[in-house]
Amino acid sequence: MQFIVAFPLNTATAMENTTIKQRVLDLFNGADERNWEKVKMAFAENVLLDYSSLSGNPASVQPSVQIIDAWKSFLPGFDRTHHQLSDFTIQDNDGHATATFKGKADHFIGNDSWTVEGRYHADLKNLHGSWFITMLKFELEKQSGNNQLPGMAVQNVREKK
Repeated sequence: MQFIVAFPLNTATAMENTTIKQRVLDLFNGADERNWEKVKMAFAENVLLDYSSLSGNPASVQPSVQIIDAWKSFLPGFDRTHHQLSDFTIQDNDGHATATFKGKADHFIGNDSWTVEGRYHADLKNLHGSWFITMLKFELEKQSGNNQLPGMAVQNVREKK
């Protein structure tokens, strides 16, 4: 004789996971939209940022406004960017959460493109009922296209000033 026991879905956890995922999506959608307020609302006041696998710069804790200023001096130099996130795994532990997900970012200038793909790890903290990203780490898996585009984007931003 076989018994099957069904447990009801913990809707609070499912809702929290949806909220956490949306916070991460807001960060990347805000960057693509150049909506810096949306980006700011996704970040905690200070963030451990680690893009060392892409940039070679070591991980460091930075004020979110400093990260946003750096992104402002880079991303608007592209005609457009598009981030695609998938395969989310989220663990929520009493006000602290981790999210891992795949990311693909396409960057365009004219007919040229530069694409980076990899895995992200994010830590989030629930402060006063809202989730904020406290750590963001990118692990580069591959890049393709015109690798000169990042330098061109920086130059484009400088010329616009």
